Amino acid sequence: MKASAFVVGPQELAGAALIQLALEAGFDPVQPYRGLAKAEAQAHETPLLFFLCAAVADVASLKPMADAIRFSPSRKLRFSPLIYFARKPSTDNIKACINMGFDDVIALPIAAEQLTTRIGRQIGTLQIYYETATYFGPDRRERIGGAETDPRRGGGGEFHRIEIIRSPETGVDVLKDDLQMVL
Repeated sequence: MKASAFVVGPQELAGAALIQLALEAGFDPVQPYRGLAKAEAQAHETPLLFFLCAAVADVASLKPMADAIRFSPSRKLRFSPLIYFARKPSTDNIKACINMGFDDVIALPIAAEQLTTRIGRQIGTLQIYYETATYFGPDRRERIGGAETDPRRGGGGEFHRIEIIRSPETGVDVLKDDLQMVL
């Protein structure tokens, strides 16, 4: 796979293990996340970027990073897969990740082969994203703890429904971007 991975979170223990797992899964290069500028530079070298978040004591601490990526002006970054690796996934942590726009939450431990299968779900298949004034991320209405309301019924206003496909060769391709209005 020709995709780059940025590992977010502590670089010792959980982060170091996640770096090793990403290397075994075929990501190249794998590097610690050091902000959007470094990620944007890497996007010019590698069309597809993944952000792999190591387990942290408080999932809410990932919100500034998730918001920076999800609301980045660069389409290469904002549609990049965000994946959280949880030692002990709880319903509250899964809900928090969903509401921050994460693409997946993976319970640890996981073997490199299993990770490759999970990562494969993010590549080559149609993905639906929604953008509202306060949310940008995958369609999670049918997942546990997703947004309380359908973005099309959220009390009015406009939203975008965006269809994408990710590819290691071309990165993110936006197939359709529909602006819709709910009264």
